[in-house]
Amino acid sequence: MHEMSIAEGIRGVIEDSARANSFDRVTRVRLEIGRFAGVETDALEFAFDVVMRGSVAEGAELQIIDLPGKALCYDCAEIVEIEHRLDPCPKCGGGKLLAQGGEEMRIKDMEVL
Repeated sequence: MHEMSIAEGIRGVIEDSARANSFDRVTRVRLEIGRFAGVETDALEFAFDVVMRGSVAEGAELQIIDLPGKALCYDCAEIVEIEHRLDPCPKCGGGKLLAQGGEEMRIKDMEVL
């Protein structure tokens, strides 16, 4: 389950930020995760709760912002939103698409005390 290692990476970023910015507690973390990032959000939520124990983010609320998948359609030259990587173009039905977004994963912001 790579979601556990993702949660550990998030903890590292939070702890580094707490040291650099002198805060003692994190009450909320908002993550942006693209639809094509390959992250199982339920597993990440579970891992987040487990990994944050004993840290400044213990008990913090995790909010996940789902970013749409985007692709460039070579048939109609439009950038379109798609649900799955292998979906056809929703505008023209073409099948030649190149992913242009939806693989992102980043901490958008944190609420701290």
